[in-house]
Amino acid sequence: MPTVARMTDAGLIAPGDLDAPFANVGGSTQTRRQYIADVVALAERLPSAGAMLNLSVDRYRFAVGLGAALLRGHTSLLPPNHVAETVARLRERFAGVYALVEGPGDDHGLPTVRHASAPAASSGIVAIPAIDPGLIAAFVLTSGSTGEPVPHAKPWGLLVRNARAESSRLAGALGRVDLAGVTVVATVPAQHMYGFESSVLIALHGGAILDAERPFFPADIVAALARVAAPRVLVTTPFHLKTVLDAGLPLPPLALVVSATAPLSPQLAARAEQELGAPLLEIYGCTEAGQVATRRTTAGAEWRTFDGLRVDGDGDAASVSGGHVPQPTVLADVLEVVDAETFRLLGRSNDLINVAGKRSSIGHLDFHLNSIEGVVDGAFWMPPERDSDAAGVVRLVAFVVAPGVARERIVAALRDRVDAAFLPRRIVHVDALPREATGKLTRARLGEFAARQLSVSQR
Repeated sequence: MPTVARMTDAGLIAPGDLDAPFANVGGSTQTRRQYIADVVALAERLPSAGAMLNLSVDRYRFAVGLGAALLRGHTSLLPPNHVAETVARLRERFAGVYALVEGPGDDHGLPTVRHASAPAASSGIVAIPAIDPGLIAAFVLTSGSTGEPVPHAKPWGLLVRNARAESSRLAGALGRVDLAGVTVVATVPAQHMYGFESSVLIALHGGAILDAERPFFPADIVAALARVAAPRVLVTTPFHLKTVLDAGLPLPPLALVVSATAPLSPQLAARAEQELGAPLLEIYGCTEAGQVATRRTTAGAEWRTFDGLRVDGDGDAASVSGGHVPQPTVLADVLEVVDAETFRLLGRSNDLINVAGKRSSIGHLDFHLNSIEGVVDGAFWMPPERDSDAAGVVRLVAFVVAPGVARERIVAALRDRVDAAFLPRRIVHVDALPREATGKLTRARLGEFAARQLSVSQR
């Protein structure tokens, strides 16, 4: 049975006042002491061994599940999705997989543990549980080219260093020494690496207060921010940020906006800072290395690494090491390295395309497409080789959510921004793009979506 151990530098949460706030749950505050009590109580009900698939939507409950797994010495599994095929592959790869769920019908056919319906008694909590820094706290899984989830091990000690590095950077942007008393409202799931780092880990080891909700629609984001006390930090994505700005709803004062999952256009960054009255920081990272660097987009294109991290190499052979990345890790992007702590992001290595002998990146083209007035959302798609034209050249297709904006106007705007070789052969108006909960649009989902849309339009 788990016990509450002595305070340690690699503990479940950072040293500090146990009666300080840890989370905002439905408008009420949960203290660090209550969080530990809930963790200990849940840990007592977990299997003796296994790996946890934490399906908690509520961010506080996700954090409780993570902590309980750590106390048991279990690893949490963070796959890219929870579809039946992915869960089946997890069962094959990891022994004793079980699901932590909030309600009935969420178990995905796995052995199930449900969250308690009431808080645990907290009066007996007097210290912070110790966690082995070498424990693999999480396997963050990405979809490989074969569809087999590829696991990336995250030891607890390195996740703690990761959280401290981000917390220091965000506190500096706020002009504070730490994040104590700062509430984080996040539109990204806790199961996603970015959401995991920037809402859960910075609460555990950065002093921030996490909000339990995961608002998605603009009105829900506004309501979540209004429900918590200042200072407020919004952790979001370019997609969510654009939708909330376009909605035109008044937001309560923000201290900082944090964005990740895709590069933010300078125009959208400037608009966000002007309309929200807060500085905006972008975070650059990847599943393999975690978060690597930040930039204030309105101040320039250069990214600055987190303290202790350095980048080496250049172009598509750049790597990062130091800090929470002990072994040099090759980045899946094309970088222009200015010095060991500074770089510019040129595009993803697998994002580069060649049309009629000219090179660009899909990300660069998407940036210009989404900068056109009236385009709510848009994405370029490169058809397969078999769909080349009479000259043997594959021509791009653009899918746009742009009510009332004619194709001719979009083409004219693109002609002023990109080389003629990359002008789309077709522009297809759609109601929405198949984005994930993080706002990310994967190549696989876009390809399937494109095939359906083009098939319908050609009938």
